[in-house]
Amino acid sequence: MLNNLVAWAVIKGIILLKSDGTPWRPIVHIEDISRAFIAGLEAPREVIHNEAFNVGRSDHNYRIRDIAQIVADVVPGCRLELASDAGPDKRSYRVDFSKIARALPAFKPRWDARRGAEQLYEAYRRSNVTLEEFEGPRFQRIGHIKYLMANGLLDGRMRVTEPSGSLAAAE
Repeated sequence: MLNNLVAWAVIKGIILLKSDGTPWRPIVHIEDISRAFIAGLEAPREVIHNEAFNVGRSDHNYRIRDIAQIVADVVPGCRLELASDAGPDKRSYRVDFSKIARALPAFKPRWDARRGAEQLYEAYRRSNVTLEEFEGPRFQRIGHIKYLMANGLLDGRMRVTEPSGSLAAAE
């Protein structure tokens, strides 16, 4: 969600909320996810074996409207708007990260939504990405999967159908 809001703000100059902004979303940066993997690899086996962990920090649960406001503060000249049909969104979730904090004390997330938005803003600004590119299969997970399937690179079970390296060539 943060990626999309920053991209729209940079490319179109608008942050369009399609809901009333009240639902909650956890935000975690890929570098923090990587730190969690490292902490897990370094932890004693008995601490992590057959365990699942939510990766992040409890104070990194944000309301969508708060994420949008962060983006509006970071991206100069953009405006924040509610879609004309914006209403409540039942897809709201807050995540409890206390288990990872207890089990893997070496895991220390360093990114929050503001830092992430700043990084995304700079990256999008430098890349000159267009809206068509951003909304196309290269940047959209489902669109990319559909593209790979349509071109015979993934089968119906999501298995690679071509020899190694072909997926990279498709991008």
